[in-house]
Amino acid sequence: MTDDLRVTERPNEATVDVDLLSPLEVVRLINSEDRKVAEAVGRSDEAIARAVTGIMGSFGRGGRLIYVGAGTSGRLGVLDASECPPTFSTPESQVLGIIAGGDHALRHASEGAEDDAGSGSTALDAVAILPEDTVCGVTASGRTPYVQGALRHARDLGCFTILVTCNPGAELLGDADCVIAPVVGPEVIAGSTRLKAGTATKLVLNALTTASLTLSGKVYSNLMVDLRPGSYKLVERARWILTYLLGVSRERAGELFEASGRNVKVALVMGKRCLDRGTAERLLARCGGFLRKALSEPGA
Repeated sequence: MTDDLRVTERPNEATVDVDLLSPLEVVRLINSEDRKVAEAVGRSDEAIARAVTGIMGSFGRGGRLIYVGAGTSGRLGVLDASECPPTFSTPESQVLGIIAGGDHALRHASEGAEDDAGSGSTALDAVAILPEDTVCGVTASGRTPYVQGALRHARDLGCFTILVTCNPGAELLGDADCVIAPVVGPEVIAGSTRLKAGTATKLVLNALTTASLTLSGKVYSNLMVDLRPGSYKLVERARWILTYLLGVSRERAGELFEASGRNVKVALVMGKRCLDRGTAERLLARCGGFLRKALSEPGA
């Protein structure tokens, strides 16, 4: 009876009669299903790596990563994109999240918006899509018309395209250059893809941007050296990084931080190589923003 249903829609045999359990039993059951998610994403590591390579290629050509999705999938794309500027000091336009129904759909269900394929392509035109961009369609079911319209339009323009789905039999598989399809199995509540599918999607998107931007020079070792210090917490993190890497006092770290124009990378080059701000900035620019290279480059 369920053979024709997508994986994300099928009833989960492990959670039959979940409505008869105690609160503790329900929580434990949800947790036992969630433990399967990371392993499913891990089995998609090669596809994720191919996607990262494509995204880095776009960045290298001055292009962007554009997520397109609806409902939970769309919200996760917007969330991932919104975290890139404070974490990596990316321009607001370098990683974008587009959701069917627009910003209203971030807080309110707009289910019907996902059925309009034409709106997907129109949304890409609204952000002036270019062949250098990467477009990542995010849809747990793998059949959302809005996402399909966007992916097909992007491919027609010559963009690198990615599909993130939790359905290995997704109808949109042929519309993407790279398919990432972690199979997490049926949901605790049949069809509720905000659960395991949503968690898997979050993990995949985390990996796409973190790996792409780390390998683009936004991270030194495992430290957030390109953060945007827009809050007290981030300013304190910047000072701690300087203290840790330079082996200086907190006061000296603060002095370097301010003298650098509140730029952790510049401050590190200034402190490590005893340079003034302008020279440190030029050295970093010559090294393409890669701190490791700037710290080891001969001369100044």
